[in-house]
Amino acid sequence: MTLQINAAFDGGNIHVVEQDGNRIYLEIIKDNQSDFFQWFYFKVTGAKDQALELVVTNASDSAYPAGWPDYQARVSEDRQDWQMTETDYRDGMLTIRYTPRSNIAYFAYFAPYSMERHHDLIARMAGKSGVGYEMLGKSLDGQSMDCLTMGEGRRSIWLIARQHPGETMAEWWMEGALERLTDENDSVARLLRQKARFHIMPNMNPDGSCRGHLRTNACGANLNREWAEPTAERSPEVLAVRNHMDKTGVDFVMDVHGDEAIPHVFLAGFEGIPDLDKAQDKLFRRYRNKLAKYTPDFQRHYGYENDEPGQANLALATNQLAYRYKAVSMTLEMPFKDHDDMPDLKKGWSPERSKQLGRDCLAILAEMIDQLPISGKDLA
Repeated sequence: MTLQINAAFDGGNIHVVEQDGNRIYLEIIKDNQSDFFQWFYFKVTGAKDQALELVVTNASDSAYPAGWPDYQARVSEDRQDWQMTETDYRDGMLTIRYTPRSNIAYFAYFAPYSMERHHDLIARMAGKSGVGYEMLGKSLDGQSMDCLTMGEGRRSIWLIARQHPGETMAEWWMEGALERLTDENDSVARLLRQKARFHIMPNMNPDGSCRGHLRTNACGANLNREWAEPTAERSPEVLAVRNHMDKTGVDFVMDVHGDEAIPHVFLAGFEGIPDLDKAQDKLFRRYRNKLAKYTPDFQRHYGYENDEPGQANLALATNQLAYRYKAVSMTLEMPFKDHDDMPDLKKGWSPERSKQLGRDCLAILAEMIDQLPISGKDLA
């Protein structure tokens, strides 16, 4: 059987430059109409028991070259169980080494979350008691902007994920959070649904997800730089969601992401927005502190530098939503590498840990739900 490489599937991304026996030279393809690239996902067939060396030759030109040192690629032979494999970054090239046990092996930057799995998730959750579904709009490629709703309380809670499509851990987080929120035997879920109305966007960027992009939608727009002035022509995904937020109000919002370079789980807040409300900021810090005490898979010491007062970029979701709605707003970042405070030498940061963190974040939200502001908007 001839060794072949293919990425012509949902979320796939790679270009074969040259093959020299079991050593294959590859390039990651840029997002459409963008210079961003880092996400890769491809399959190798016909290489059973062969020691592969897969060399990404343009790694040093990627969006975040600091993400490659100490990074380990993910591999799976059944597309269910994803583990790390030997990987090194040297002389600007990323080399992945693996010997497949079968004739098909998949390689990815992180465990993929396919659009097919997304549709399964939406259908499964929409069929549960008390869960509603709304299509808030369409993406540039015509895909639906899927929103799940649940809860009867007055506080308006928004959870959004995967503005950057290559950050697939964000939708794994969503799967864990949704499974808990819809569990009728879970007291945390029952409390939250009694006290709040949830609006949940598991995937903000379906086009980029399907196209195998790292950070952008179909036209090359970074959705997390579109929140100040979204347009139907460039960022209909953000426009549809923000318009709906204007109707519901927003009291608490978490925007779920992955970070290429920082080997830790952390939160970023909105300390640099104009006219910062100290009580609003205090609630964010309280949430962060409680989460750090609750799970060793979260920490407070590593993360992004704080913005100076009044200098926040209001095009970012967390800043815009905190400023626009006076919401307790935050960005959750999970690593592509591993959470160095609690490393897993076999899987690194993983879908399983992402899902568990989704459940844990809800536990802290339940502890603080009565302390959150109420927007007073019509939540119907």
